[in-house]
Amino acid sequence: MLFSSITFLFLFLPIMLAVYYIAPPQWKNFLLLAGSLIFYAWGEPKFIFIMLISIMANWLFGLAVDKFRDNKRAAHGYLTLMVLWNVSIFFVYKYLNFTITNVNALFGTTFPLTKFVLPIGISFYTFQSMSYTIDLYLRNIKVQKSFLNFASYVSLFPQIVAGPIVRYEDVANELESRTVNIAKISAGIGLFVKGLAKKVLLANNIGMVWTQIKAMDYSTISVATAWLGIIAFAFQIYFDFSGYSDMATGLGKMLGFEFPKNFDHPYISKSISEFWRRWHITLGSWFRSYVYIPLGGNRNGNFKTYRNLFITWALTGLWHGASWNFILWGLFFGVLIIIERLGFGKILEKLPSAVSMLYTFVMVLFGWVLFDTDTLADAGRYYAAMFGAGGSLVDSYARYTIASNAVMLTLCILISGGLGSRLISFCEEKNKRASAVTGVAVKIGGLLICTAYLVGATYNPFLYFRF
Repeated sequence: MLFSSITFLFLFLPIMLAVYYIAPPQWKNFLLLAGSLIFYAWGEPKFIFIMLISIMANWLFGLAVDKFRDNKRAAHGYLTLMVLWNVSIFFVYKYLNFTITNVNALFGTTFPLTKFVLPIGISFYTFQSMSYTIDLYLRNIKVQKSFLNFASYVSLFPQIVAGPIVRYEDVANELESRTVNIAKISAGIGLFVKGLAKKVLLANNIGMVWTQIKAMDYSTISVATAWLGIIAFAFQIYFDFSGYSDMATGLGKMLGFEFPKNFDHPYISKSISEFWRRWHITLGSWFRSYVYIPLGGNRNGNFKTYRNLFITWALTGLWHGASWNFILWGLFFGVLIIIERLGFGKILEKLPSAVSMLYTFVMVLFGWVLFDTDTLADAGRYYAAMFGAGGSLVDSYARYTIASNAVMLTLCILISGGLGSRLISFCEEKNKRASAVTGVAVKIGGLLICTAYLVGATYNPFLYFRF
């Protein structure tokens, strides 16, 4: 079920919130779990059993680690079993066919591919479950003895499909006791409508440009068309994913939870390192805490630091998908970050802001080509088109598409740069009473506009379902 669907907006969510608000406190986690399971099972009911088995296994691993916390060898053994369990499930559903395909290509074998389908949200709930047991082993958190509370945490419907990746410590207190008031509900509705508008009005519309260009023969498109296409995708994935994160955070507030921030205007970054401090923040934090730092981080000299970065970014790419495109996409950013650490970062700091921002955005665009083309060969052909392999600088398609999407492109540039947030802050500072009234009108108006668009829309993809 998509957040940006009529079914969710006018059936599931109103019923869920109404029942949740009138229920006594001791029933709220049960209702939250039941609602989350219904939400998750709406599209593919069979996947719910995989998630429930994962939740049960990780809850038991947590109990075992806590029981033997004073026996380091036993606790470490259960921690190792937990990692092996989660990685094995993850591997079977996400990477087994990729492995078989590469083994067949390398050795000339004919092992058949499996018919496993990737469960929705497995990347997110697996990482959350693993972080819980790891933090328990490190004694950063206390054990959750209630299966209901643990299952509610892992399956929270606002973030189960696309994050943000919520660590147990972020919501531990709220799982036991949380408050919902008018201020939180109002703030949550505002965030949700903001995210919905990003997704429906911006991502969907600019995404249609990329969908058209991606389907073309790359050997025939002009330079302008190629650059226009990947710029359109850059805005599509940003507004799609950050919009979903805003909706998730808003839903969390409506339920009494505070989720961590996941995006912070990444396209105004002045270096690749800064970009990754602003993009998918919770994923970067997860890999830093549970991969980069355990490998040694930057504590053992430059060579091992760069090795650790290389491994971390290879795994970051692989997390996104089972293909060489994703692996090279991760390594591409890892190499750029290493180059910045070697001294290029200091050069970027001395350059005019516009120049360093342009450099960063162009490098990110090169990365997005790897990210959303189907094969390395397709990526190579698209790079060639960006530098003139199609034979023309500008063609009629580029002229028409730029002209017909000029307003949308301008809005994407301004809003991704933070203009909308600054405008809201300015209005609030000028007149709090007027901004409150205006805020209600904007929320209602935004919801009505998005609903009107969704009623007649035929293009409403969600890019992160595949992860």
